[in-house]
Amino acid sequence: MLHSFHIPVLGLSYSIDTPVKVARFGISSVVSIVEDELIEKMREYYCTQSEEEYIAITVKDEDYRARRITAYLDLLDRIVKKQMDVLKEEPFEEGKDIVKYFEMLPAHSNTKALYDQMLAADNKAVLQAQLRKEIRQGAIDVNIMAKIDNGTGENSDALAALRGVANSTLKTSVVLSAGYNPRLYNYVTNFSCFHPYGDKKIILKVSDYRSALVQGKLLAKKGIWVSEFRIESGLNCGGHAFATEGMLLGPILEEFKNKRTALRAELEELANVKDLPLKITVQGGIGTANEDQFMTEYYEVDGTGWGSPFLLVPEATNVEEHTLQQLATAKKEDYFLSKASPLGVAFQNFRPSTSEEQRKLRIEKNRPGSPCYKKFLATDTEFTATPICTASRQYQDLKIKQLKAKGLPAEELQAELDNVTSKDCLCEGLSVSVYLKNNIPVAHNLTAVTICPGPNLAYFSGVFSLKQMVDHIYGKVNILNNLPRPNMFINEIQLYIDYLKNNNVKQKFRDNLLEGIEYYKNLLPSFKRETKQYLNEMLDQLNGQRQLLLEINPLN
Repeated sequence: MLHSFHIPVLGLSYSIDTPVKVARFGISSVVSIVEDELIEKMREYYCTQSEEEYIAITVKDEDYRARRITAYLDLLDRIVKKQMDVLKEEPFEEGKDIVKYFEMLPAHSNTKALYDQMLAADNKAVLQAQLRKEIRQGAIDVNIMAKIDNGTGENSDALAALRGVANSTLKTSVVLSAGYNPRLYNYVTNFSCFHPYGDKKIILKVSDYRSALVQGKLLAKKGIWVSEFRIESGLNCGGHAFATEGMLLGPILEEFKNKRTALRAELEELANVKDLPLKITVQGGIGTANEDQFMTEYYEVDGTGWGSPFLLVPEATNVEEHTLQQLATAKKEDYFLSKASPLGVAFQNFRPSTSEEQRKLRIEKNRPGSPCYKKFLATDTEFTATPICTASRQYQDLKIKQLKAKGLPAEELQAELDNVTSKDCLCEGLSVSVYLKNNIPVAHNLTAVTICPGPNLAYFSGVFSLKQMVDHIYGKVNILNNLPRPNMFINEIQLYIDYLKNNNVKQKFRDNLLEGIEYYKNLLPSFKRETKQYLNEMLDQLNGQRQLLLEINPLN
């Protein structure tokens, strides 16, 4: 990796073409391949932009979902390769991408040092020729949410998506997230490109060490090597939030650090391989250069993920103008953990979004729920033989009638109704922003935007250039707003305390949080880059959070 960070998957559309925007600068990013209709529209859009012939792959075509994904990834591959060819030939002049490429590199990079040497040299030609040979593109990786797997046989959503990747020309890594899917894990073995020495890799997004070990072993026994474990904070993240049993990110990373050698040895033996790359990276709530460097220096991770802050970078992501301005001026209370996801998993949400506005308006008009066209999250069979989505108008109408017939007390009934109508259509809402930004026609006139930033975005205000954000990550500038920002670990504890207050959790959950707080108190001397005042404030905050926890009585 030229850069020490990557841009994780952002919704369905927000990073759908991020590689076209950042890969030529050596920055790695992740594309969601859940929504094949969106992918097909983006392929049409970029074929037009690139003056390539576009031949539609329709739902009537055999294996259309996999073929759409293959065709789009192949297109991304071609576009970025062309961009790299152009960049490598550019003169080293102000405003050129080749200059931007080298100026954004981290200070510790040998390539950056060579670039600085070239700038000071009298005869620049030799060093410039050397620099051109050093240019590398960022990885174009893809994400498959294992839980989104409707359908049967090899044409199920997740299996077709994996097949689409396998058949593409792109040398990529597949990030498998949202838990274990037995049929998907079995299906991986069908493709030699995912075998240990193939040209495509498997990355697992996990929330703790046990999950990494169990899933890593399941794949290793099948002869599949996991090239990277991507650890994500349970709650201090964007999108779907998978809370741990009160296990905090610091102790989780400590366990990975201490058991990394043993993890490698066990997986190598099961997979019968030796000395293949095994990276450990972390993402979720990182907001300062000091926090980023603490991850790599103390926990010895191989890289970090910076997601939500890039939503404020139009050069990198697709946030249409109205929502962009909302994010740029948002307040801390605008970010909240919701029940909006039909998957039944907590979902980070944004109060001012047009999708929230639309959801509430539909309730006011006695028409709660959404029309359901795409059915990726249609999994409920309480009322119908064919699965339907709990965010759909059909489901919510049936469920509300059932609840009203029960004769529940008014307060209890309202709580139940609120729970039902909290569900929102993510298939449409997470896709539409890229259409609006690029003036692509929107089907069914569904233009309400769902956006799911992590709560860490509360500390960033404004709209930024790609270089500004990268410079912030590396500590060259500071673009945080004036809101007092506790350390990322403190922020995560508070998110877990709030979660504990609002959910029925067991004593073990609180005990793990208390243990985590003691861990951080002992860790304070290791924060070498922070001031004494900063560490004193951390200690005060940890003691305050400990007291809050002691006043909460969870379930036994």
